[in-house]
Amino acid sequence: MVHAMTLTISHHTCMLESIENIELQYLTLSDYQELKSAMIEAYSNLPNSYWDEIHIKTLIEKFQEGQVVIKVNGQLAGCALSIVVDHHKSDNSHTYKSITGNFSFDTHTDDGDILYGIDVFVKSEYRGLRLGRRLYDYRKELCERLNLRGIAFGGRIPNYHLHADKLSPKEYIEKVKRKEIHDPVFNFQISNDFHPSKILKGYLEGDAASNEFAVLLKWDNIYYEKETQTAVNKKKIVRLGLIQWQMRLYKSLDEVMQQAEYFIDAVSGYRSDFALFPEFFNAPLMAENNHLSESAAIRELAKHTEEIVQRFSELAISYNINVITGSMPEIKNDLLYNVGYLCKRDGTAERYEKLHVTPDEAKVWGMQGGSELKTFDTDCGKIGILICYDTEFPELGRVLADQGMDILFVPFLTDTQNGYSRVRHCAQARAIENECYVAIAGSVGNLPKVHNMDIQFAQSMVFTPCDFSFPANGIKAEATANSEMILIADVDIDLLRELNQFGSVNNLRDRRKDLFEIKQKKPTK
Repeated sequence: MVHAMTLTISHHTCMLESIENIELQYLTLSDYQELKSAMIEAYSNLPNSYWDEIHIKTLIEKFQEGQVVIKVNGQLAGCALSIVVDHHKSDNSHTYKSITGNFSFDTHTDDGDILYGIDVFVKSEYRGLRLGRRLYDYRKELCERLNLRGIAFGGRIPNYHLHADKLSPKEYIEKVKRKEIHDPVFNFQISNDFHPSKILKGYLEGDAASNEFAVLLKWDNIYYEKETQTAVNKKKIVRLGLIQWQMRLYKSLDEVMQQAEYFIDAVSGYRSDFALFPEFFNAPLMAENNHLSESAAIRELAKHTEEIVQRFSELAISYNINVITGSMPEIKNDLLYNVGYLCKRDGTAERYEKLHVTPDEAKVWGMQGGSELKTFDTDCGKIGILICYDTEFPELGRVLADQGMDILFVPFLTDTQNGYSRVRHCAQARAIENECYVAIAGSVGNLPKVHNMDIQFAQSMVFTPCDFSFPANGIKAEATANSEMILIADVDIDLLRELNQFGSVNNLRDRRKDLFEIKQKKPTK
């Protein structure tokens, strides 16, 4: 009796012309004799090279879904055996004997969260048909269907004995990864998206080819959702409503908010989850103070901010939408800042700041840069918000991406087309390099009666990463340039998870952290 595991690969092929059908089926006891013969062949270099019938019977009774075979023309060609365990047991150092409960499989539990691979093999005459990949794909689909954290197993390194006198297991694995040493088993597992986690010593008794070492290999289920005691509605498809705001003269704050409510009503009518306003959308109210200096006029405008936030919060609740208020001037400790608020539909509100003020904002208005950078938890996942010029600093987007941001919102205000182009192209770069969505919204038109706010140029857009599941040019939706309008676009959060794991390139995962690193500092008071 042996309890072998993992896949053995060779370059043998069978004649494709003779294949009539290939089927994946649940393993049954009627398959046992054929299974036994196949295992004896597959594990000829191991002692006790097959499972007894009682063990197969136990596995089927405990977890039938985890036991599958592939049959070619009705003949058993390969097999995969699995159990479900708690992740703490699979993460800690363990042996094959301990993880299987001394081969009793009492370690299997329906309450576990890791699909643990007990065995997988393909008969020699069927290798070359990628049947091993089919077995692994089945395990991945089963893991997702059962909402498990992922898959784990101890992977043999059968060529290690050839190098054990010169290399440690860790050094051996590194050389295999760099293609300096060929290990058919380990290479196959890496190509199937499994990543090495740790070296397991004394894993499989009698495995002389691996010197009884194994590599703990893992595959993470990107769709795993941890159970919660509270009712949570996590959205996968998020609808964005961008407001391309027309600058025009308003007689009062009531008129500004009446126009704002009109747009919120419009985007919520399309069941949008977010409404994004531009930077300084309320600037027309400075017209009544145009007789003052620019710095004095914007400080007068700041007196409206508290009431605007309160009214936006009420609109967010009544229209059931998360409102990103663009930005407004705000005075704090007698210093002038450019800030905005995320008014959530649950009634809460959170503040964000423009960290990099433009030379014009500093010179003309005396504005200060803020100091707080963070992501925001919403009912549609984690989001980030950067105001205009901030998006031209790639470090900020990267910090937010490391905090788990899925969507970056950028309210902006640009007067010329070249200014707009800086924001637009930098925003698109943030989407690519951080594997996230980016939505930008700006104002159009002109304000002849407001100093320092003469003209505006904007084309609001939603950007995506550039990969097969997204638009080829990375643009999900775009407004008509310099026209007042709303832009509605759906973004799929699950596509980001797939991109993070299986994209053509992996900008976040492939960073050379051994060479460089971006760290967020705590602001000095």
